[in-house]
Amino acid sequence: MDAVNTLRNVLLHEMKVGIQSTGNLLQKVKAEDWDYRPTDNMRSVKELVWHLISIPETDLTIMQEKSQEEVAEIERKYELESPDQMVTAMNEGYHAFKAYMTALSDDQFLSKETKPFYLDKGMTQASWLMETVTHLFHHRAQLFNYLKQLNYEVNMYDLYPQHL
Repeated sequence: MDAVNTLRNVLLHEMKVGIQSTGNLLQKVKAEDWDYRPTDNMRSVKELVWHLISIPETDLTIMQEKSQEEVAEIERKYELESPDQMVTAMNEGYHAFKAYMTALSDDQFLSKETKPFYLDKGMTQASWLMETVTHLFHHRAQLFNYLKQLNYEVNMYDLYPQHL
């Protein structure tokens, strides 16, 4: 296997780990805690989760140079109520994201730049993949911290389950 595919596959695997462990965390959230908000200027658990589960598809939409309105429309479809629906939707977004990334030639992955609606300069698809992985892990860590603040029994094994 060549270096480009190895790198791409490693990053996609890490993204999948983030998604699966997010799903595990979602299954722990009690109904009475969805509205918990650490401070007035932060998202509630539910708002954070809606953003988190939308990341694969939302970031894909952004990297494909869609408008801010199109991205907002995608985000709204992730305003789901049950953890099972959330996990399913996040996995579907991941499969679309992965299909896009794996369909790129090595040259496209490394060199093709696309520009999001909110920046003046574009980024390569390889950079977008790294950006999406870090975006996902950033918000997964926020969810983990919210659960800690709510006194849930969560630890590093919830973030990096041995079976993944």
